[in-house]
Amino acid sequence: MSRVLVISPFTGLAGDMLLAALVDAGAPLDVVRAAVADTGLTGWELTVTRHLTHGLNSSKAEVEVSDDATSRKAGELIAMASRVHDRAVADVAVRALKAIAEVEGRLHGEEPAEVHLHELGGHDTLVDVVGVAAAVHALGVRTVHCEPLPLGTGTVDTAHGVLPCPAPATARLLAGARVTGTTLKGETVTPTAAALLRALDANFDPPPTMRLEATGYGAGTRVLRDRPNVAVVRLGEVTEEGRDLVVLETNLDDVTGEVLGYVVSLLLDRGALDSWVTSAVMKKGRPAHVLHTLATPETADALEKIMFAETGTLGVRRSTVRRSAITRVTDTVHVHGMEVRRKHGPHHGKPEFDDAAEVARQTGLPLRTVLKMAGEQP
Repeated sequence: MSRVLVISPFTGLAGDMLLAALVDAGAPLDVVRAAVADTGLTGWELTVTRHLTHGLNSSKAEVEVSDDATSRKAGELIAMASRVHDRAVADVAVRALKAIAEVEGRLHGEEPAEVHLHELGGHDTLVDVVGVAAAVHALGVRTVHCEPLPLGTGTVDTAHGVLPCPAPATARLLAGARVTGTTLKGETVTPTAAALLRALDANFDPPPTMRLEATGYGAGTRVLRDRPNVAVVRLGEVTEEGRDLVVLETNLDDVTGEVLGYVVSLLLDRGALDSWVTSAVMKKGRPAHVLHTLATPETADALEKIMFAETGTLGVRRSTVRRSAITRVTDTVHVHGMEVRRKHGPHHGKPEFDDAAEVARQTGLPLRTVLKMAGEQP
């Protein structure tokens, strides 16, 4: 199964709204806070509280700041985000901040790293970007879909003066996104939210059929007269039985094993259902490798771009396959007080390797012992 996140921007989307909605849907707040703490950011406190508006109970994320740093250069924020210990989280956060820096740099004629971020340079932006990246990763999301974004009309006040809505930076970040009009005035989609959608490789096509697991509501700061100001997220599992999938392949004779290992891990982090490498002999007897990636039709284009960029290959083959998959279930057991997830099919079950490896690191037990202990529990 593949876990999917569907974002429904009912009245728009901001970084804090998306973060609150993800926590409302089950993302652990302590994991979010720990990721932000990794950046070295000081003088902040993140709280998520219940918020009732127009009869709808939602979550609201707020950052209380106790120092006077209100804006920073983009390069400083990117460096801080890169310190997050979980590389998958750091990669998403860095991509979002780099997207903001590049857009702002083009708009103001400056080098991206040297762009002085005003409204986007304070604590809120770093907390929202890193927090959303950590929440999405903690929820096990493999693909992200976003419904059309409502764009408000009128103007927005910025450090550079009054600008039209959507703000120029937001408009550039939303290139390729599906948008729609709205009767709401002012900024309905923020640059931070637009950058996060880009960093998460959000797909704007209709999401696949899925088994709904959780729904979260994230409230914004703006108060609307006739409706709740919320963004909605839906979390679900897509059952792949009998579904057409895509296999991407490329032959490589000039890429090292270390790079191939990195690319396989990156593809899996970005939503590949599977990725693997086989040995091959090419023309003139040259030893080589074939990089394979199994993808859904929705993620194939984005994963193909990664294969091109990371390997330098000049061509990627694409074929459609039909995969038959047996329904599996997941449970959780405890080994020395730590959780280890297990996947079970009708004929076999096994512990999640990453969970078992973390227990082994924390306890000093051999990995094979942890795997055995988790597997033998009823």
